[in-house]
Amino acid sequence: MSLTPASASTVTDRPARAATTGREPVTPRRRTRVFALPEVRWATAALVLFLVALPLQLFGAPAWFWGPLYAVAYVTGGWEPAWAGLRALREKTLDVDLLMIVAAIGAAAIGQVMDGALLIVIFATSGALEALATARTADSVRGLLDLAPATATRLLADGGGGGDGAEETVATEDLAVGDTILIRPGERVGADGRVLDGASEVDQATITGEPLPVPKQTGDEVFAGTLNGTGALRVKVERDASDSVIARIVAMVEEASETKAPTQLFIEKVEQRYSVGIVLATLAVFAVPLGFGANLTDSLLRAMTFMIVASPCAVVLATMPPLLSAIANAGRHGVLVKSAVVMERLGQIDAVALDKTGTLTEGTPRVTDVRPLTGTGPAGHGLTEDELLSLAAAAEHPSEHPLARAVVEAARERGLGIPDATDFTSAPGIGVTAVVDGRKVAVGAPARLLEDTTDPDTAGVGAIVGELEEGGRTAVVVLYDGVPAGVLGIADRLRPDAAATVASLTALTGTAPTLLTGDNPRAAARLAAEVGITDVRAGLLPQDKVTAVREQEAAGRKVLVVGDGVNDAPALAAAHTGIALGRAGSDLALETADAVIVRDELTTVPTVIALSRMARRLVVQNLIIAGLFISGLVIWDLAGHLPLPLGVLGHEGSTVIVGLNGLRLLRDTAWHRATNLSADGNSR
Repeated sequence: MSLTPASASTVTDRPARAATTGREPVTPRRRTRVFALPEVRWATAALVLFLVALPLQLFGAPAWFWGPLYAVAYVTGGWEPAWAGLRALREKTLDVDLLMIVAAIGAAAIGQVMDGALLIVIFATSGALEALATARTADSVRGLLDLAPATATRLLADGGGGGDGAEETVATEDLAVGDTILIRPGERVGADGRVLDGASEVDQATITGEPLPVPKQTGDEVFAGTLNGTGALRVKVERDASDSVIARIVAMVEEASETKAPTQLFIEKVEQRYSVGIVLATLAVFAVPLGFGANLTDSLLRAMTFMIVASPCAVVLATMPPLLSAIANAGRHGVLVKSAVVMERLGQIDAVALDKTGTLTEGTPRVTDVRPLTGTGPAGHGLTEDELLSLAAAAEHPSEHPLARAVVEAARERGLGIPDATDFTSAPGIGVTAVVDGRKVAVGAPARLLEDTTDPDTAGVGAIVGELEEGGRTAVVVLYDGVPAGVLGIADRLRPDAAATVASLTALTGTAPTLLTGDNPRAAARLAAEVGITDVRAGLLPQDKVTAVREQEAAGRKVLVVGDGVNDAPALAAAHTGIALGRAGSDLALETADAVIVRDELTTVPTVIALSRMARRLVVQNLIIAGLFISGLVIWDLAGHLPLPLGVLGHEGSTVIVGLNGLRLLRDTAWHRATNLSADGNSR
């Protein structure tokens, strides 16, 4: 039997949970109709036929009366696994389903029609339970799509392009990037976007897992499917419906469900040889006693029982249910794990490397100092603070780096105009260059840009840079036609949960994380001391981060890199596993990373590691359970006399137990337990 996604229509399974503020209730998760699954329908038909035929046989009815009922039960319950087994046989692989069907037909051939029918019914019922469990796993993620409203109120431009004119109701799938939508009190948000005007609180537990509504005001991001509170919001759409956070969660989890972890691939490889071994062993169990004068019927019955109990159905199901359940659970809590391979790897992590800006810090740095120099203006005199900041903002405007956004925001807060820039280029770890009003402007790291300056006297710049860095601020140099024009001081705030996350990761892995940053050594060391990191690698270019990661992996460590920027992407790709922070992360980092954290909570990193380790433990438990059942039943059959019905019950029962055990990680309590384990550092 294989655990495969089941197609299904869906229905509401319980009343909607009303919000505490009288807002529109959240649409409940839709669940698969039980009888919408073909496996369930065929298994039910086989069971009904068996239950009708069995009492007729037991009470002495003619064989022609109950025999056809058994025959139809064989067909309804066995045709799907038989067809699957034959298809596999055409591809030169021996499927476990085919072994079960052969055993059932063999039992019927020696007169054990009822026993063979029982095998078919239990086998079909087990398959139906697997299909239902798989469908419910998919429902838990796909149900997020039901949260997005079908329509939204779009504001038409009044001529000024501000979206303040007439209203129209449109399908949310027709919204385009740049549209302005109105979210009234109690309505659900129709698209991912940013608040242009208004203030409210938004219940976004369905996306981020946050238990309380989050205040939203101008400039804040909102997600499709979240529930607005008591205020009205005007929101500018920033993502197409197909690229919304909800859609990405669903797409990534469904994509992950189609992958197979290394453990599963190994089991499937062994299964093929094991299945051939079962066939050969079954022939031996039949032929050897027969050669010593045993009864034909008894020998064949023992062989059929052996084939059933030795089949590795439970072993095949040992791996994927726990991993897929963990992926689905993480997806519901805003962590997109891209494959079963990644979920398995996360549990192997024994070293962590963290980026600084946007990862350990909030990623919303502020410009604290604007220090213009003399003699660099267009007429030979120094630029004013506003002129310096305006030029820097023009060059940084196309960039997505958090420091660039800080410069642009500072210019806007001062009410400065931001000139158009052309010929923009970005060098990760170094800075940006652009042509502004016909002059070349470069903004970036002092150590890198000052190497290319045409000004021989950089002592003044170095003094300002040193002063700012000594104060824990990041210094950014502005070059004007190759000559230093000034220095900007930028400071970022440490995340409130950074120190706790570092402590959890240290406890989980047995070693403190490493800080990898392109920032200056003094600012990096100051921040590292606040969170408890002693291994600090500062002033790194992207390739330097890759080198640092590879050094650790060469020492035998399995490294997890956590970052969010373009300059983190190479390290994310080079590491054993990479996690990107998705809310403010660059597109390149999100594409490169193996997992993405939608919400801006760093504490999710140790939680998902702990969840992966829980899944790995369940895989081991399942393999032990399967091995004990198979070994016990085989010994019973070879050393004693195992009745075929008991063999069937034991074999299929172990398969169901293993499947249900793996699905325990679907529950929200599993996520909370992983959170507690990560906080204690006790998830191994």
